[in-house]
Amino acid sequence: MRHRLYLLLLVLTLVWLPPASSMALEIASHPAVNKSRLSVTELRAIFSMRLTHWSDSTPITVFVLPSGHPLHKEFSKKVLKLFPHQLQTAWDRLVYSGTGKAPTVVKSEEEMQYLLTVTPGAIGYIDKSIKHENLNIIRRR
Repeated sequence: MRHRLYLLLLVLTLVWLPPASSMALEIASHPAVNKSRLSVTELRAIFSMRLTHWSDSTPITVFVLPSGHPLHKEFSKKVLKLFPHQLQTAWDRLVYSGTGKAPTVVKSEEEMQYLLTVTPGAIGYIDKSIKHENLNIIRRR
């Protein structure tokens, strides 16, 4: 009986929690990428490495943070609506089958921002609080 009461309290607590704050990240690309909005479907295609070129034929270079990084987890779950391990599985399948490659994993948010700035066709994600004057910020449709 006591266990049921604790379970009920836990469920009620979870139901009454305030909604999560807005995302603390932005999708960013090289300044020359001529996109201001992408759908979730387009973002999934890009970050699962199925879409490899922008509409102007520029190759897409995808940068991601390590799978355990909090920003990567947030990006995967809130933007792509996938768990990080699902993305990793898709990348592994491409690599092991020889049909594609995995994205470039960067070591830090600072490296991400630098590589997005200097790599034509690049896309990734950054923390909203980081200054991003030289990047193209992409909104979701």
